[in-house]
Amino acid sequence: MRLNCGDVCPKTGSYKVVNEEGKTVNTIYVGEGETMPPTQYANCHYEWDN
Repeated sequence: MRLNCGDVCPKTGSYKVVNEEGKTVNTIYVGEGETMPPTQYANCHYEWDN
């Protein structure tokens, strides 16, 4: 599951912050229904980590 900042989180849990090379640069915890926050780095996205 790939999400971008501003997307609504579909389920509570940990999400990896993944850069354009596919490497995990951070992990965040977001609750269901919350808005995904901006990433610390350009060209990153979120992936479900559970």
